[in-house]
Amino acid sequence: MEPLEIFTVETTEPSEAAAYESILKDIISELAFSRTIGRIKVRIRPEDSLFMMVILLRRGLPPIKAGEISDTEFDREHAKVVITVRDEKTIPQFLDRLWEQFGRQNVIQPERNIIEVASDLETVDKFIAELIVDDPEKTIRERLADMAIRATPEGFRIRYHSLDSGKFVFVASEDTMQQDWIDEANVMLKELEGDDS
Repeated sequence: MEPLEIFTVETTEPSEAAAYESILKDIISELAFSRTIGRIKVRIRPEDSLFMMVILLRRGLPPIKAGEISDTEFDREHAKVVITVRDEKTIPQFLDRLWEQFGRQNVIQPERNIIEVASDLETVDKFIAELIVDDPEKTIRERLADMAIRATPEGFRIRYHSLDSGKFVFVASEDTMQQDWIDEANVMLKELEGDDS
């Protein structure tokens, strides 16, 4: 695992800090976040049934457009557009978007990385140029929430989380969520942003 710039676990039970740090490192490794997360700070207060985590991501990942990972050509003989996809992991999303736009009956996948669309080249090219087939930010948001939930003590079912511009805030408790806790987590985030140690 690539070292995090900052990794801090604060708790009112000092003997638990090392255990939580170990658990978090395992989760980060398991979810392959070591290159994505730059800084992380966790605060745990068992006496308040409170768990807070703030994360700064290393960099934002832009959405992947279909035009960037595929080539198109027109097959005049069969009046169809042949799309060669260079990034196979995006094919399921690619197919879903093509089915939505052109109808399932007009989209065929004869080979693993080849998709054929019964349409004219100009229409398909224009659509593909702007078609977003993968949004890493959305995927990261889902995976960060999963990571935070895995790290949260059992029974902490009341949760708040947000991800904005590479800044993730997560608060969990057994009790009713309090705005003060969310505010405290946002202060932690500001401290983490300004911490250059």
